Amino acid sequence: MSQDIDVADAYSRGSAVFMGMEMLVASGALVPRPETELLGSTAVDVLHQMSLPAPRVIDMCCGAGNLACAIAHQVPTARVWASDLTDGCVAVACRNVAHHGLADRVSVHQGDLFETLSTLVPQGSVDIVVCNPPYISEKRLEGDRSHLVALEPREAFAAGPYGIAIHMRVVKDALRYLRPGGALLFEIGLGQDRQVASLLERSRGYENIRAITNRAGEARVVLGYAKPQP
Repeated sequence: MSQDIDVADAYSRGSAVFMGMEMLVASGALVPRPETELLGSTAVDVLHQMSLPAPRVIDMCCGAGNLACAIAHQVPTARVWASDLTDGCVAVACRNVAHHGLADRVSVHQGDLFETLSTLVPQGSVDIVVCNPPYISEKRLEGDRSHLVALEPREAFAAGPYGIAIHMRVVKDALRYLRPGGALLFEIGLGQDRQVASLLERSRGYENIRAITNRAGEARVVLGYAKPQP
């Protein structure tokens, strides 16, 4: 997680800028981070490459809804389903969707990962799943990253003993929703690129797996494309 953002200041202002857009923030949801813009811009690039008339997007672990809103804003024909587990995240995400006038194309749902979308989104119909999951190990949250949960919800950071608990579940479950050739994109913590890429490889459901680096040369996004079903 970046330390370039003043969380207390963002909460006191009630907003933060993400991909050039004002995002409302509140204490129940993670403040959008500058490093997550790489995930957003990569998703937009992939959608432009796909050149679809009405792409379908899932924003899993949507937090404040910043990715869902930014992608919908930059891809004006996209339909986006956003999902998160907690009341706080869903409330803030709904406020951001309304704030940007996107309610006709972005809907926010509450539940455990894809569970809430099972009756809403046809399986095998989604073009992109983006996910900025928690990715800090429990041990680090109790140690050198303990300051992160001073102001923001623990659920936004905690990701099991190795920091990839949510990645593991999403790699498996996203395959039910992605069409063949649809893309799964994750934000990852520093040094997690090989771990997360290997999750996609071992699932045997993805191909063209690669990491995307930021301007500092750090891998912060991993993506792969759903293989055609045999």
